Amino acid sequence: MRVGSFVLAARFPGQGEGEALHRAVRSAEVAEESGLDTVWLAEHHFVPYGTCPSAVTLAAMLLGRTRRLRVGTAVSVLPTAHPVALGEQAALLHVASGGRFSLGLGRGGPWVDLEVFGAGLEAYEKGFPEALDLLLRWLREPSVGADGERYRFREVPVVPRPSEALTEAEGPEVVVACTSPASVRLAAERGLPMLLGMHVGDEEKAEMVALWRRHARASGRTSAEVEGAAHVSAGVCQIADRRPDAAETLLKAMPGWLKQGLDAHVTVDGRERGMRDPLAYTELLCGLHPVGTPRLCADRLAATSERTGISRFALLVEGSGDLAATEENVRRLGAEVLPQLT
Repeated sequence: MRVGSFVLAARFPGQGEGEALHRAVRSAEVAEESGLDTVWLAEHHFVPYGTCPSAVTLAAMLLGRTRRLRVGTAVSVLPTAHPVALGEQAALLHVASGGRFSLGLGRGGPWVDLEVFGAGLEAYEKGFPEALDLLLRWLREPSVGADGERYRFREVPVVPRPSEALTEAEGPEVVVACTSPASVRLAAERGLPMLLGMHVGDEEKAEMVALWRRHARASGRTSAEVEGAAHVSAGVCQIADRRPDAAETLLKAMPGWLKQGLDAHVTVDGRERGMRDPLAYTELLCGLHPVGTPRLCADRLAATSERTGISRFALLVEGSGDLAATEENVRRLGAEVLPQLT
């Protein structure tokens, strides 16, 4: 089992952006010290829900500050980026870090980001498969040209070429955030592992893994590819000596952050959008994920792995909103939970 942290650089009420980003960097440094496997970095634009607008930029910084830790994006929002530009960045980080970078990709939402970056709503609604396939070609082929609906250009060489620099034939790992049957099929047909969100429980994640396997087999993926796919389960982790204390920490801090952050999202076309109740959502997360004593947290992770077949975890550890508490949470995860999972 491979356990990592999920870093949003969340700005809680009353905090500045520098404070949120400092906590994000420190939590990643402590994650390496504590023996965690990976740090996954979220990307958000124009909202305090997360103050990191470029996951690949923060990943570059953290790869330079660490020696063992794998660093991944969770996710880089593909509709607002040119796939070749993102592919070049991913290749660079893959080569320069000695293969410690994972590129997580997602479709994002129908937010004003699409207007600001000139992508348009069509890039979100229809353009993800074309952009994904172009990016994958960039990471796997020596030269690439395009003649699609959105991207058209003459063939150019891939520099740096990630597949030549290291033993990994296909360059950096690529993971796709999946929230619907359509996105599960998209990932499965390409043999790409999924990143599954923290808002769904074990039963739904198990169903998505089963659906991924069916689509992967139907598209000709080998048994080794299907059984060996390293999907990632996102969740929340808060450790305390008593479960009520762990839950209380999150219930005091997270609803204010969620309300402030989610309220700030603006749709590109003025469409109505549903909003989760922040307190109810926090209570849901406490019930779904490892929140409680070290023993409970280890049991919860083991149970999720057994029910879903997922062996990698990205755990939000900054739910207290406090730097010292976040560092302690990460250290306890490494010292008191991980040893129970081996």
